[in-house]
Amino acid sequence: MVDERLGHRDTSLVAGTFGAVVLGGGAARRMGGVDKPGVAVGGLPMRDRVLAAAAGASPLVLVGPPVDVPPGVLVTREDPPGGGPVAATAAGLAALGPPADAPEFVALLAADLPLLTAGAVRLLTDELVRTSADGVVYLDGAGRRQPLCGVWRTAALRSALDRLAQERGGDLTGAAMHTLLASLTVAELRWTRPGPPPWFDVDTGDDVRRAEEWTR
Repeated sequence: MVDERLGHRDTSLVAGTFGAVVLGGGAARRMGGVDKPGVAVGGLPMRDRVLAAAAGASPLVLVGPPVDVPPGVLVTREDPPGGGPVAATAAGLAALGPPADAPEFVALLAADLPLLTAGAVRLLTDELVRTSADGVVYLDGAGRRQPLCGVWRTAALRSALDRLAQERGGDLTGAAMHTLLASLTVAELRWTRPGPPPWFDVDTGDDVRRAEEWTR
């Protein structure tokens, strides 16, 4: 059962060292344009499940259209709205505050990861602390990196954004995540523990049904 850990707050990291940015935008064209993060899995919107998995973070930022969120969650929007994941990442990092006040590490998470748990986020953070890499991401079952299911050194991610913005004349609209992360060193983590894979993202109605089966 995934639900048992949804409300878990991980306070083992030193306060102020770990933030999170949850990307809640996107057109969800393969699902008829619905508010995909708002689709329920196991009785809870996927967006709420991801926010719960990152509940130990401070600040905890949701990037996307205004919605009801738990107390303490900051909501911001990419410019322009619908500008893509890199523009949304930039908006989320800006909401963390100036560099001197920002957390050392930041989880960068898609809002359509209904099987993500606090424990899975903590594994990423622990792995990053043990390495000299700029970030750690999960690999999916086919060995592909999942860049929106990872934890990063905030300063490194901000530097990559600044470089990309300079290359694109300040316009991050439509930029691809792999372009943003190309200059960073990335460690990879496979999910080998019992339970469903935390990297599983939802793109279709079939994916929703599959996630529902895992949460029963």
